Amino acid sequence: MEMSVEIVAHAPAFAVVAETVADVAAREALLDRAMGPKRKTKSSEKLRRGRRPSEGLAFVARDASGGVAGTVRLWDVTLGEGGSSALLLGPLAVDPSLKSAGIGSALMRHAIAEAARLGHAAILLVGDEPYYGRFGFSAARTGALAMPGPYERHRLLALELVEGGLDGAEGTLKASGRKLKAQAPILAREA
Repeated sequence: MEMSVEIVAHAPAFAVVAETVADVAAREALLDRAMGPKRKTKSSEKLRRGRRPSEGLAFVARDASGGVAGTVRLWDVTLGEGGSSALLLGPLAVDPSLKSAGIGSALMRHAIAEAARLGHAAILLVGDEPYYGRFGFSAARTGALAMPGPYERHRLLALELVEGGLDGAEGTLKASGRKLKAQAPILAREA
């Protein structure tokens, strides 16, 4: 008599939740593993440096043990001299050992839904259109926009959350979000 055993592989359980201060070290370690040391030299990083994510728009995916399995954050930016505002998404990262488990997609869907719920008009990102296109991102509305610093133009993608949210948008993206720390005033010394 032969017995057959069916082995069923299950994707690890995870939940997308708001990022907390306690997640910072785990998030940074995850970003280092997933993106490498050059992640801090990207043009997108120039817009994030010294800023806080947009209010209510920083998320982590927690695995069954409560560990950080993925992360995504959105940042407030101003679009050129016209002053219209949008969000810049990134970085999106998933623990390399958990790729293809649906964590990145879940983080994207959650981030987009929350940004729309909070009344934001558009989200921009620098990424691969074949991946982000499935969430509605394309380069169709970014031709008159630019990143500060080097980037590949075809990778600047946008998603309008409100129809016309990018109408008239042009120029270089500028950071406009909350600063990490209030700068202490510098007192000039008398000579």
